[in-house]
Amino acid sequence: MTTTLLTFLGRVPKTGNKTENGYRKTCYEFDDGSRTEPVAFFGWPLQKRIAAERLVIMGTAGSMWDHLFERDLVFGQQAEDARIQLMEAVDRKAVTEELLAPLELPLAKQLGCEVRLLLIPYCRNEREQVELLGIMAAHVTGGDTVHIDVSHGFRHLPMIALLAALHLRAARQAAIGGIWYGAFDPDTNEAPVHNLVGLLRIADWIEALHTYDKDGDYGVFSPLLGPAGELLARAAFCERTSNAVKAREALIGWTSRVDHTPADDPAAELFFHELEQRVSWYRQPDRAAWEKELAYRYFEQRDFVRAAIFALEAAISAEIIRHRGDSSDRERREATKVELLNSDREGFGFLSGLRNALAHGVRASDRSVERALGGEATLRDTLEPLLIQCLGPRRMQDT
Repeated sequence: MTTTLLTFLGRVPKTGNKTENGYRKTCYEFDDGSRTEPVAFFGWPLQKRIAAERLVIMGTAGSMWDHLFERDLVFGQQAEDARIQLMEAVDRKAVTEELLAPLELPLAKQLGCEVRLLLIPYCRNEREQVELLGIMAAHVTGGDTVHIDVSHGFRHLPMIALLAALHLRAARQAAIGGIWYGAFDPDTNEAPVHNLVGLLRIADWIEALHTYDKDGDYGVFSPLLGPAGELLARAAFCERTSNAVKAREALIGWTSRVDHTPADDPAAELFFHELEQRVSWYRQPDRAAWEKELAYRYFEQRDFVRAAIFALEAAISAEIIRHRGDSSDRERREATKVELLNSDREGFGFLSGLRNALAHGVRASDRSVERALGGEATLRDTLEPLLIQCLGPRRMQDT
C-alpha cells in the first residue's frame, strides 16, 4: 500500500521585503528532538520523514504556489516559463489547474515521489467543505497510510482535516498515520511539530459510545482496550446470547484486571467512567436484579426481543430467590416457569406469550399479544407497563 501525504498551501501578506515574503524559513522540531534544516514549506521535510510515495499539495487560486519553486528547492532554468506564468497568476489570485499541471513532474523529480498539485475551494460553506473531502478522497487509494499536514492552510482547516481523516478511514479504509501541525512561534522563532492524530482515539470512543447507546453491544469497546478488551467482548457476546451469568463472570474478570484500560491511552481515561456506567448491571445483588436491569436497559434501546427475554428470566429468578432456592438450577427454573404460567401471576403468561412471539417470529395465539405486535409504538406501550407489573419499577439505584 502507498503512504500518501496530503498537505496545504496558504497565503501570507506581502511585506514589501522580497526576502521576507511568504513563509519564514525555520527549523521544525519533532517530539523525538530531531530538527529539520531551515525550510519555508514544512511539507518537504515531512515528506522525507514519513517516506511518502505520493505527495498531494492543495491550495486555492490565490495560494502562494510560486513559493514552492522559489524558496527551498533549486530548479535553475527547469520549467522556467511555467514558473513565471505561475508567479504572475499568483499575484492576480488567478492560478488554474492548467498552470499547475506542467510543474508536477519537476517537483516529482526533485522529491523522488509522485506529486499532485490541486486547486481546492476556500471552504467557506458546507458545500465547499464537502467538496474538499471529496478531493482528498479521490487521491487516496484503498488501504493507504495517510498523513495530513495542516501547517500552512487556512485556520479552519484543522477541523476539516479531522473530518477528512474520519472520512478516509471509512470510505478508503485508510490508516491515518498522522495529522501534523508545525507551529511556528514568531516570538521565539521556534517551530515545534505536533501530531494531532490522538484526536482520532477520542473520535473512536465517541463512535463506540454512540454504537452502544444505539444497540447495547459494549463489545464495540473491545478494540479500544487492548488485551483486556477480549474479556469485555466475551461479556458482550454472553449477554447478547441471553447468558447473564457468564456475562457477569467476564465483566468481573475484566474489571479486576490491572490493565482493564490501556495505561498509555488518555482517551480511555476520559471515557472509562462512561463505559463502567453502561455495564454496571453486574454489580446488582442477585440474578433477578441483573436480569431486571438488562430488561429495562434493552427496552430503553428499543431492543424489545432481548427486553422480553431478560424480563421473563428475571421474573423466574425472582420467584426462585423469594423461596430461597438456587436460581442457577436449570430444573428448578423450568419448574418455576410452569408454576408461574399456571398461576398467571402478575401477567407472567402474557409476558411469556409476547416473548415467544418476539423470539421465534411465530403468529401469536393470544389476540392481546397479536395486537401488541401491531407496531413499534403499540409494542412499547404494551411492554413498558408489563415490565413494571412483572418485575417492579426500576429504582434509581438500579440505573
